[in-house]
Amino acid sequence: MTFGLVLLLLGGFLLGGAWSVWRTDEESAARGGPQIALAVVLLVAALLASAAGLLRLV
Repeated sequence: MTFGLVLLLLGGFLLGGAWSVWRTDEESAARGGPQIALAVVLLVAALLASAAGLLRLV
């Protein structure tokens, strides 16, 4: 049960990281390719960790 909670916490941390990367600076509103790629990778990792955590708890 504790491993499921750890995975859920990791998923939340990764989701916050994806949101932080996705936000643009006030000075330049354009997103670069690497910024989009990193945000997508972090989002996929967050979804996988959260889903694994939920499945471990069930």
